[in-house]
Amino acid sequence: MLAGAVAMLTGAVVLLTAVVACTTLENRSKEKSLARVYEKSLYLSDIHDIFPKSVSPADSMIILQNFVDKWVKKQLILHRAELNLTEEQKDVTQQLDEYRSSLLIYKYEQSLIAQKLDTVIRSGEVQEYYDENPSNFSLEEHIVRCLFIKLPVDAPNLYQVRQLYRSEREEDIQQLESYCYQYAVKYDYFNEEWIPFENITQELPNEIRSPERYLRYNHYIEQQDSLFRYLVNIREYHLAGEVAPLSYVESNIRTIILNKRRVQFIRDLENNIYMDALNRGDFTVY
Repeated sequence: MLAGAVAMLTGAVVLLTAVVACTTLENRSKEKSLARVYEKSLYLSDIHDIFPKSVSPADSMIILQNFVDKWVKKQLILHRAELNLTEEQKDVTQQLDEYRSSLLIYKYEQSLIAQKLDTVIRSGEVQEYYDENPSNFSLEEHIVRCLFIKLPVDAPNLYQVRQLYRSEREEDIQQLESYCYQYAVKYDYFNEEWIPFENITQELPNEIRSPERYLRYNHYIEQQDSLFRYLVNIREYHLAGEVAPLSYVESNIRTIILNKRRVQFIRDLENNIYMDALNRGDFTVY
């Protein structure tokens, strides 16, 4: 039966919407069934919204087969559950009521949050939270601000490049950028952005055995393999266990502050509704 449905879809998938529109006007008993499990049947009109727009007939067949297969398995397990559970176990009225209540409350709260919650977080709030909670921002890994260059071994003017990549002068950096745009396989200038040191070491052909010691005593890394030269200028670093710089955790702090506001908003909402109902005499506790 499924094979027939798939064959039908191959030739008519582009007409699916029209077919569904027609079948909804007819008696379902006249509609072609895609699958049946005991007394339950799956019809074409049940699955019209599972196909993405502009899907090909071949992809539609795969989507249809997967959907039908999952539907059949679900109905078989449901049937087995109906047979083996006691009447008491099958009574899920209370759970459904609790789920509906929780869902409605959640939707109402989210609607009010979207309308009324102040989402503007000022820099002073971020700084204050950072200063008051340093232990929350201990680094779990070494981080660096650095310059990373990957050059073909035959790239010209290597001596000049080795001078430029160590320089702090703006004109030298601009000259280096111009050179790297022409010759570098990869050029990353993490001057304002902190990144895990591991992101750099993974790019290198030779392992750095003691990253902490290396960072303490070296500002530059120069390595080479058969194809490329690797140049790294470590401009600044922080070691694992140290307090992370504010710029590295600022996004997390903003998320924390916003979540705290949401929690407080919901707590205030519950209290306000409670007090309003209490003053009106809308409830009685015996």
